Amino acid sequence: MPIKNKVYNANIDTINHLGYGVCRIDGMVCFVKGGVTGDFLEVKVIKVNKNYCIGKVENIITASSHRSEQSCPVYKRCGGCCFRHISYAHELELKKSFVEAEFKKARLDTKVNDVISAGNITRYRNKAQYPVNFENKIGFYAEKTHDVCENADCSLQPEIFGHITNVIKAYLDKYNIKGYNEETGEGLLRHVYIRQGKVTGEIQVCLVINGNTLPRSDELVNELKKIKNIVSICININTKNTNVILGEKYVTLFGKEYIEDELCGFRFRISPASFYQINHDCAELLYNKVYELVTKAKCDRVTDLYCGTGTIGLCVAGRLKNCKLTGVEIVPEAIENAKTNAKINGIENAEFICADSTDTQNNVLKNSDVVILDPPRKGITQELAKKITESGVENIVYVSCSPDTLARDIKQFAELGYKCEEATPFDMFPRTSHIENVVRLYRK
Repeated sequence: MPIKNKVYNANIDTINHLGYGVCRIDGMVCFVKGGVTGDFLEVKVIKVNKNYCIGKVENIITASSHRSEQSCPVYKRCGGCCFRHISYAHELELKKSFVEAEFKKARLDTKVNDVISAGNITRYRNKAQYPVNFENKIGFYAEKTHDVCENADCSLQPEIFGHITNVIKAYLDKYNIKGYNEETGEGLLRHVYIRQGKVTGEIQVCLVINGNTLPRSDELVNELKKIKNIVSICININTKNTNVILGEKYVTLFGKEYIEDELCGFRFRISPASFYQINHDCAELLYNKVYELVTKAKCDRVTDLYCGTGTIGLCVAGRLKNCKLTGVEIVPEAIENAKTNAKINGIENAEFICADSTDTQNNVLKNSDVVILDPPRKGITQELAKKITESGVENIVYVSCSPDTLARDIKQFAELGYKCEEATPFDMFPRTSHIENVVRLYRK
């Protein structure tokens, strides 16, 4: 049994999905923050539980060839980039192994392909949501806390985002406007929310406030307007005592209520509440894979469940003029955006229905050759899996952001008569623990 506060020599065998090195100390599994596969370390045990212990790197005796120097000043506090300390090649190997491990746990024989990456591991995010605290610090929550660590220039975000946050901080300080205090509910500015179209360059700045108006907003707008490509400035009103970032009401202070971007050759309108893939270049690779899998089967009628603003379905229907697309989404605003996006792109072979995907009408599914699924992290319900099966759908293309729920749902469909031969992971979020997957299921 390891002893707390004692230092041990240990070899790091691998890294888990949280970025902790994994080793054994006195026969017990130990998770070491900052450990890298192949490291030989002095590890100080800082916590001992019944089945595992936690350690920290006291000294690197022999560094792994996978170890990589990181330059982010807040990396160790922020915790967002849990793989920043390793080579990107090793990160991709690990992410493939994480998917394989979930499939093995579910006793699936599905082959996992190598991870597909767009190759851009910095400046790839087109969206950022920065919390603002009562000291007017703008940055990111430190790992496992709601303490804000300032970082005007996160290397995952476009450089211009840091300039925008600096302008906003100067405005707060000049007019003595306070950020939000989660404990007391006092303070005005809760979050700074920025989006940019990768192709168009258009930028939207949204300030989430704990009130109904933003004092001296004209002065802030005038300063922000000086920044190239800002076409929309708005406030979002959220006065509730909640961890949910956005409220329901938006007020436009300048320009349009939305920005636009291009994806797979199609143009999409993006409002603050709209879902849009964060990594534009990797999203194009993923959407092209979805199109490839859809067209492996007869696809005269395609149903896109959890369709959001319609991006995936429209990237299919826009290329298959003889295909009839039906998108289903529970959020009314998203459905309106989807209809607008179809109109912008001249896509007439698409319709969109506002409904819970689990409650999709049987006649919609029964007429479908292919169902596209892109559910939230929790996956789909047993009820929906059964409904799809009973409707006679032959092919399912499933996009998932969670390997464990994907494995669970593939097993669920396997028990209902479907087969899944392979999964293709996409690294939508380099340097973080997240990994997307696309699979095709078909009736045996």
